[in-house]
Amino acid sequence: MSKQITIIGPAYPLRGGLSSYNELLASKLQKQGHQVKIITFSLQYPDFLFPGKTQYSNSLPPDNLEIEVSLNSVNPLNWILLGRKIKNEKPDLVIFRFWMPYMGPSLGTLGRIIRRNKHTKIVAITDNIIPHEKRFGDRLLTSYFLKSCNALLTMSKSVLNDLKSFDISIPAVFNPHPMYENFGEHINKFKARKKLGLDKDVDYVLFFGFIRKYKGLDTLLKAFSDQRLKDKELKLIIAGEYYDSPQAYQKIIDDLELKDHIIHANHYIEDSEVSLYFSAADLVAQTYKTATQSGVTQIAYYYNTPMLVTDVGGLAELVPHQKVGYVTSQNSREISDYIFDFYENDRLSEFSKNIESERNKFTWESLIDNLFKVSGLN
Repeated sequence: MSKQITIIGPAYPLRGGLSSYNELLASKLQKQGHQVKIITFSLQYPDFLFPGKTQYSNSLPPDNLEIEVSLNSVNPLNWILLGRKIKNEKPDLVIFRFWMPYMGPSLGTLGRIIRRNKHTKIVAITDNIIPHEKRFGDRLLTSYFLKSCNALLTMSKSVLNDLKSFDISIPAVFNPHPMYENFGEHINKFKARKKLGLDKDVDYVLFFGFIRKYKGLDTLLKAFSDQRLKDKELKLIIAGEYYDSPQAYQKIIDDLELKDHIIHANHYIEDSEVSLYFSAADLVAQTYKTATQSGVTQIAYYYNTPMLVTDVGGLAELVPHQKVGYVTSQNSREISDYIFDFYENDRLSEFSKNIESERNKFTWESLIDNLFKVSGLN
């Protein structure tokens, strides 16, 4: 039966993985016959809180999606008026996207107001409930939000476990992050390298996404200083915008004499470029220091690109060790060992073939089924 569904979270004209995810979810729900609207932010973060260059996309808006730009994250009057509007519209389901405590007051207030209609079910898709970079007041803000929900869906078992530390008694279910399918098809490796201006005869490891301390680029750079890797025709592509000062990373590159082994693409990677980087790379490295789940993993699955991940948070749940890639400690020597093993023993075709069978675990249909089940709307 068709449902009226409102998704509240980032979407166009905002850029980034959260927006792509919400737009894909809306599209998949529409294909199942549901009426879907996304409500996104007119103000997501004040500029002084945003570490990047811009919050906005340079791409064209997605086709066939209703996106209302109306939520101001810092204006309580906006929350009240918008909450009343959604309450009166009486959607069957509101899906909140919750990824950081800062959003707790706005989303939590919306949820409380919407629920007054005694009709709408509210489910939160929670990326994190304990943030990677902790600040005073995080738990209070997160708790305020969680208590506005009827149910939760987490995308890693570690987040489901984190929920136990809160005094919250509502249904919760785990469903892994589905694959990103919106960045275009896989491209022949050598064609992708040519388009990126890369040497077709060099091997490439990819570090992809916003660069923040918890993502462990420093650890990966130290691993790349291993002489066994330096002796190979191998380079590291760093593709993403710095959300930290780049000087500390540049110092590591200089100190370890890695300049000739690094390809810099230090800007926001537009959606139209994503397929090029994942098609060009042999291996995607996620040497995170903390994590829950990662959209980067799900892009790699879509492009059949093997992965190396650290054993933190939910990353290891998604990457069967020595089947589709490697699960390693944060020790730079161990990371070097696995990268060396990948190339020395020519694991690419074996791991890529195994990815094809693992991909079936990460479907949008499964996630949607679990959203309805946990909300009681199935």
